[in-house]
Amino acid sequence: MRLSLISVSLLCSLMTMKTLSVEKIVIAHRGASGYLPEHTLAAKSMAYAMGANYIEQDVVMTRDDVLIVMHDITLDRTTDVAEKFPDRSRGDGRFYAIDFTLKEIRSLSATEGFRIQGGEKVQGYKNRFPMNTSSFGVPTLEEELELIQGLNRSTGKDVGIYPEIKQPEFHRDEGKDISSEVVKLLKKFGYTTKDHKVFLQTFSFEELKTLRNEILPEAGIDINLIQLIGSESRYPWMFERDGMEKLAGFADGIGPAKGLVISSESTTSNLEITPLVSRAHSAGLKVHPYTYRMDPGQLPSYASDFQELLRQHYFEAGVDGIFTDFPDKAVEFLEAN
Repeated sequence: MRLSLISVSLLCSLMTMKTLSVEKIVIAHRGASGYLPEHTLAAKSMAYAMGANYIEQDVVMTRDDVLIVMHDITLDRTTDVAEKFPDRSRGDGRFYAIDFTLKEIRSLSATEGFRIQGGEKVQGYKNRFPMNTSSFGVPTLEEELELIQGLNRSTGKDVGIYPEIKQPEFHRDEGKDISSEVVKLLKKFGYTTKDHKVFLQTFSFEELKTLRNEILPEAGIDINLIQLIGSESRYPWMFERDGMEKLAGFADGIGPAKGLVISSESTTSNLEITPLVSRAHSAGLKVHPYTYRMDPGQLPSYASDFQELLRQHYFEAGVDGIFTDFPDKAVEFLEAN
């Protein structure tokens, strides 16, 4: 009898651990961007194969109103636009996606991110995929949704999408309603309810309100919205005691910078967990912080290694999911824990 009780207890413990693991999610930040150039279809395919629950798409618009997947509203950090179209920069020296047609962007080669230093290209993360090698392009959002849904069909999985509307105010100033166009495309691909595996994110609270109150109702859909939070300075009211309760009237979750979850002032012996996660959970909001990287110099000083960083955030701080450039490592961690 005692053996049976012990067995039942162990089984319940294992089931609980499995449930916890299932409830936590892994979001592939710009795809498997720790291994392949960000936001390329190759990086998204790799993230899918690695077992990510969701794959992120940053979305900007072209001159001819096509939604493309690119982190920046400019093209020059991850493509050869400066070589192909040297006379097309604006006064600040940058090459804006919104000034180029899709056909022109199709002619560009995408590469690992870089910066210009001393007149030369210097790769941002030196240990990642070699810059200016192989052959990659800039995908449209429609192409990426086709890829993910196609893989869902052929594999029997249900991997979700996590698009971000990039700088909606900039696009509006340029005469583009990017949010409405993104929502139209999501509806076309069948993402219409909160049960569907889609989170739509933005840093702009004003745009979040417009999405919730106008754009989504007009489109006849109701999907999960995420408020991205980069710092306390832009919307200080969100960090007040009732800030998350107020936000919950419009959002389904938050995507804070990870330093807003565990203070960067923390040490290995004193982990300073902020009240943000507990307040968000009390308001019924999911918490999906960004960005978890294991490149040299990217670990916070309070974490001994990447696995420790994941443990601290998933289980000590209690976040629901994370954005990471290395989705395989987070998947392996959750499977082991």
